[in-house]
Amino acid sequence: MSRFETSKFVRNPQVMNQEVLKIACEKLGWTYKIVNNELLVTDIKQNVQLHGEFALKVTGDKVVYNSYYLKNGQELIKELQETFFPLNVEYAKNTVISEFQLKGFTLKKLYDFKPTEEERERFCMVGITKLPNEKNKRFEVQFSVLKDGTVITDSNYLPDDVNDLAHKAMDEVENKFGNRRIMTKKPEYDIFMKNRKTSLENKDINKLKH
Repeated sequence: MSRFETSKFVRNPQVMNQEVLKIACEKLGWTYKIVNNELLVTDIKQNVQLHGEFALKVTGDKVVYNSYYLKNGQELIKELQETFFPLNVEYAKNTVISEFQLKGFTLKKLYDFKPTEEERERFCMVGITKLPNEKNKRFEVQFSVLKDGTVITDSNYLPDDVNDLAHKAMDEVENKFGNRRIMTKKPEYDIFMKNRKTSLENKDINKLKH
């Protein structure tokens, strides 16, 4: 469910998307190659003899450093992160927009939003309900992208069709990010479900009367 909830796609600071990582390496001037779906950074522009081994390795989206030859491996990962994270903010934003657009949502820019040190992007994805009993037809899910690529979502009431599509889009975003979404229901959710149950029970009673 995506209605009446806030959620967070929490980033592991050592988990990096490989495609974004390639761009970060190019910006740093580091040399890399792809071997058996692993990204191997082979030249980090330092006077370190690696004897043909990698400096950093990315398997899937997990980055590790060669602790045998590199004594400053954590510093290198930090340097990579400082280049990676701004790129990852854009990647996170584009991933959310793309997956929601594939489910029929449209982008709503928030022109009055001013980025902060922590929150770099904020926008909404708008879904249109096809249910005839809904007076309002447009419903929004708001997204914030933090400086490390963490995505936070916020939604209120969504009709069933929009809610189902939003949930499917969230699942796809989760798959692309490679980390699970932590969901927190708002107090309004319990009220909504209670009212919905009462409404369904009343409909059943009316059917029995007729």
